[in-house]
Amino acid sequence: MPGRFSREDRRRLLQEARRAVSEALAGRPAVPVEPEGVLGLRAGAFVSFHRHGELRGCIGHPDGDQPLAAVVARCAVAAATGDPRFPPVTPDELEDCAIEVSVLGPIEPVQDAADIIVGRHGLIVEQGRHRGLLLPQVAREQGWNRDTFLAQTCAKAGLPGDAWKRGAKILKFEAEVFGDTDAQEGEA
Repeated sequence: MPGRFSREDRRRLLQEARRAVSEALAGRPAVPVEPEGVLGLRAGAFVSFHRHGELRGCIGHPDGDQPLAAVVARCAVAAATGDPRFPPVTPDELEDCAIEVSVLGPIEPVQDAADIIVGRHGLIVEQGRHRGLLLPQVAREQGWNRDTFLAQTCAKAGLPGDAWKRGAKILKFEAEVFGDTDAQEGEA
C-alpha cells in the first residue's frame, strides 16, 4: 500500500486536518471541502497529534465508507479535542503539534497469525461487543513481536491478552502513514 499518495496529496490531507482543527478551536463551524481527487477517495483513516515527540491525541474511523477529506477533518478535530486520554489541544499548542495521518487499506480477516507482518499490518481484534485497533506503526515503535502485538490489541479491546487464541476475530490492514515532516521532504 505504501506510495499511493503523492507529496502533494499528503500535503493537502495534512493541510485539511490542521485547517479543521484551527476552525474548531476558534469556535467556527466546519467548512466542507469539495471531495475531489484524493480528497474524495473512500477510505478509513486515523489522525494523531504529537507535541514534543509525545502523543497528544489519536482518533480514527476505520471504515472506508466516507470521503477521505471528511474523515481526516473529523478525526483531526476529535483527536485534538476529544481523545479522552488527553486534555484538549489549545490554540497556543496547535502550532507546536505535529500531525500524522494513517490512511487505511482494505481490512481483511486473518486465518493464521503467522500471516501478520509486524510493522506492515495494523490489527483489529473483535469479540462480542469488544473491539480494539492498533495501527501498524505502534508495534514497530514499541519493538513488539507478533504475539505481543496481538496481546496488546486484545488489551486495547478490553479482552484478555490471549483472546486471539481463544476465538476472538483477528483482522489486518495496511496503512499509508505520513506526517507534517514527510509532506515537506524534498521541498526547499
